[in-house]
Parts: sequence; C-alpha cells; structure tokens
Amino acid sequence: MRHVVLVIPPAVERAGKAWELMDPRAVIVCADHEQAVLWADAAPPELRAHAVTGLARTAALLKEGRVGVLVGSPADLGTLLTRSALKLDTLDTLVIAWPESFAGELDTLLGEAPEARRVILSWNPHGLTDFIERHARRAEIVGDMPLDSVGKPLGPVASARYAVVPAGRRAVAVRDVLDAVRSVRPYVWQGGDVVAPAEPPDAVVATTLPTREELRLLSAIAQPLMVALASQVPYLKSIASLSSFALPSRADRAQDRSAALRAEVSARLTQGDVDAELAVLAPLFEEHDPALVAGALLAISRQPSAVSQPTPVASPQSGWAKVFVTVGTKDRASAKDLVGALIKEVGLQKGQIGKIDVRETFSLVEVSPDAADQAVRRLSGVSIRGRRVTARPDRG
Repeated sequence: MRHVVLVIPPAVERAGKAWELMDPRAVIVCADHEQAVLWADAAPPELRAHAVTGLARTAALLKEGRVGVLVGSPADLGTLLTRSALKLDTLDTLVIAWPESFAGELDTLLGEAPEARRVILSWNPHGLTDFIERHARRAEIVGDMPLDSVGKPLGPVASARYAVVPAGRRAVAVRDVLDAVRSVRPYVWQGGDVVAPAEPPDAVVATTLPTREELRLLSAIAQPLMVALASQVPYLKSIASLSSFALPSRADRAQDRSAALRAEVSARLTQGDVDAELAVLAPLFEEHDPALVAGALLAISRQPSAVSQPTPVASPQSGWAKVFVTVGTKDRASAKDLVGALIKEVGLQKGQIGKIDVRETFSLVEVSPDAADQAVRRLSGVSIRGRRVTARPDRG
C-alpha cells in the first residue's frame, strides 16, 4: 500500500478523508491529550476509537481487546510500547496527524511499525520533506501544496485576529467573543461554504480553521476573528497576518460582577434610606468592626437562601450521568477538589453530585442528569490543582 500525505488545515473536523484511509486497527499519533480526545470523539462508532488519557486504563482495554483505533501522543504511545501493552509490528495503518510540531519525536515510534502504511496529515508538507523522505518515501500527496509557481512558500492572504481556547470551551468562547466586540449582527462560520449574509455583519467569527481560499472569502466580508487551539496557531500564522484577541478571563468576569455590586451598594447608600437596617446591625457594630460585618453580610447573601425552594435534583434511584474529567491522582487531585470545583465554578448543589471516582490520570464524576450539560460546559477550562481540565460525557 502506498503512503499518503493529505494537505489539510490542522483541525480534526477537516480530516474526513483520513477516516476513509484507516482500517479498524489503525493507530493515530497526534500532538497531545486534547487532540487525542477530539479524534476519539469524531471517530465513526464502528471504529471503536479510544484516546489515551490514562495509561493504566488504556493498557487494560488493549489487553481485553476493547480498542479498535487507538489515538495518543508520541510520549503516551511510546510508554505503552515500553510496557508491552501496545504492539505495532503487525499494524496496517499508522496515521500521523499534523506532525509539524513533533516530527522529531517520532523516529523510535515509527521504527516499531516498519510495514505500516503511513497516512500523514500536514498543512506544510514542504517543511516536512526530510521526515516524509525518511518515513513515507514516495508518498502520494493529496491536496494543494502551499507553494507558488517557483516553489516558494505562500505568504498570508489576509489579516485576522485569533483567540486561543481549549476545545471544551469553544462554544462558550464564541459567546465571549461576541460579547467582547459588542456584536449585534455576527456572522459565525463553522465550516462549509462561505456565503456573505444579505445584511452586512459587524463581526465575522470562525470556529473552525479555514483554508487559504476560505480565509480570503471570509476577509472579504470583514476581518475574521478565529477561535483556535494553541497547537493551531502556527498554521494560522502561515495563512494570515495575525493579531491576538484577549478574551475576558474568569477573573475579569468576576471583577465585572464585583464592580457592579459595589456600584449597586454605592447607589443604595446615596439614594436610599438604610436607617432601619442600621438599627438591626448596631449591636454587631459594638462587638465587631463594621467592615467585617459588611463582609459577613455579603457572604451570607451569596449562600443559597434557607427559605428558597431548592431545584429538584436526581437521586441515585433515578440514575446519574457520568462526566469524564482530565485530572487525577498524578495531579494530586482528590474528590474534595472536584466537589469544590463543581459547587464553586459550575454552580451545582451538593444534592446534584454523586459518587466521584478519582483515577491516576482522570476522574469519573456522577451528577444528576439535568446538570450534566452544565457540568461539562462550565468545568472545561477550570484549573484544578494547577491543571486546566477538560470535561466530557463519559462513554463508558
């Protein structure tokens, strides 16, 4: 079988052709855990794709024969080889997903699969000439090489802005972008044909990576703002003159809320009569600093009201939804850390949280079914024990 190089932007959603070239026992080598999870989520169900996010679990699944297509970073796949949990000498297809940033890490791994057909996804095959010659000699190149008529690399086709966000927060990031630019007539491009809307938009946001031609069409409407993974930025720099766009951070949004609260209190003091309230608090002022009393009142106001009716939550009898979270014991994370994040960052109540199983490299969290989407959406991007985590529904 002949080796193949597919020239496509470094986005899993653009890699449809790659699935057609895989057999049910293929291995996909990608940059990191985030990319591995994206590949596994996008795979056709019949391929039984598994992302290496925990070495011990992956080794067990391989031993049981429960993995079809395996996806992982060079380091993780190399460790599985060292432990004899993974064997590549009889592999038929090895997919190497955009190795521009990690080609130097692949010599040992590829040496273990000398007979496997290489399917290399690349946005810049010209920069991988030595790698392709060494590991996929005489490969068929499918797609347009980013070179001009004399063989020189093509330059940027337009100017654009970009914001780097984790994959799990892409939908939230689009909302944050539109809020930040105060857009009222946005054009959000999620792939497919670029069609200018009848009413000129005040913002163009791209949620997937465009080709050169798609970027040219988007920029003809308005300067695009692209939401991207950190690993995709080198590609963007090759097709666009880039400037970064800083999204409001969680701390920024918290500061906004704090500023709004201070303004509300100031207005109440200026315009309202608080004599009755002061009369209630006067005994406390004799025992405590008034500033501490104000702080305690604010803390109480942020707690759920004792007299409010709690939102109905699921009980174990009605079943739990499981959420997979990319943090585990190797990160020094505990169930207490996850409970704190679910309550403080996600906004769940204790009754909406069930069993938490913390493994070596990941955790499985039970939440009530009505809170599962909220947990996945808001937990992704949160830092737990210094690690920014990704959350997704557990597939069992």
